[in-house]
Amino acid sequence: MRRRSLILAAVPAGLVTLSACGDDKPDSSKASDSASPSAPAPSATSAAPPPKIVDGPLPAVTAGVKFGEKPTVAKGTGTPSDQLAVKTLIVGTGKTVVEKDVVQANLLGQLWDSAKVLVDTFAAKPQFTQLAPGASMDGIRYALTGKKVGSRVEFSVPPTWGFGAAGNTEAGVKGTDTLVFVFDIQEAFSPKSSAKGKNVPQSDAALPKVGTNTDGTAPSIVVPKSAAPTKLVSNYVIEGDGPALVASDSVLVQYKGVVWNTGKEFDSTYTRGAPTSFALQQVVKGWSQGLTGKKVGSRVVIVVPPALGYGDNPPSGSGLEKDSTMVFSVDILS
Repeated sequence: MRRRSLILAAVPAGLVTLSACGDDKPDSSKASDSASPSAPAPSATSAAPPPKIVDGPLPAVTAGVKFGEKPTVAKGTGTPSDQLAVKTLIVGTGKTVVEKDVVQANLLGQLWDSAKVLVDTFAAKPQFTQLAPGASMDGIRYALTGKKVGSRVEFSVPPTWGFGAAGNTEAGVKGTDTLVFVFDIQEAFSPKSSAKGKNVPQSDAALPKVGTNTDGTAPSIVVPKSAAPTKLVSNYVIEGDGPALVASDSVLVQYKGVVWNTGKEFDSTYTRGAPTSFALQQVVKGWSQGLTGKKVGSRVVIVVPPALGYGDNPPSGSGLEKDSTMVFSVDILS
């Protein structure tokens, strides 16, 4: 499993691992080095060779047939394919999704035999799924790669490319169950995605200066040789024109974190090669407070004092010392 982002509080694994999303509630105020909530349970991936992509069979969508509408999907009839049955119900006109992209989508997932719904985000908020080995269910990765943003895709996932022979007891999935999904692909983000907007002057010499490059590489962070601020700092480096975040939002971000005293990097999505997603309720207080009210599309510099970070209890192996002040550059992608 992938190393957890250090900004995140511990998050329990649950049914959302079907889609590799990050909307679970935190069960601890401490950070952990376990998998990121963007990563699935181990049983959600396999070492099986790629499946054949076949046309069907697939259950009918009997209601909610438009993009963005909650679909009603009939119970499967007959024997499902032992390969990956995929059908594009609505062909989008946006960018083509490629492997390693993070897809933002609404989705419905249910069992073939009973039509029991396992996951439904249409009544809530879209989810983020990275289409990479070890980051999402193999069946989802193979079914969505090559599709266009704006598409509605229906597909069935046999156990080989789903939860395997062990199934998933927490989700109510047996080792013989075939899963059926409908994904409405709203957007796709690559490991090179970055902020978009207007540069904002960084004129305070007492605060870190962050690079304004938007080529997908990590921006520079230059920390001044002065005492760290004792209160939270959250300023625009690049101001986007998207909606302002509220405290209940989930976000997709690129970020880099350094220690104030040394300027040394200790955590970065650029180093890991993929954006990460989380709910603002899951992160350290400095992040949740610093990002609330900021616009999507922006790059923000956040200076997190110890009281709003990890204080005297930094995560083991993080490279952070007790009472470290952290500095982050954060690109709010979605």
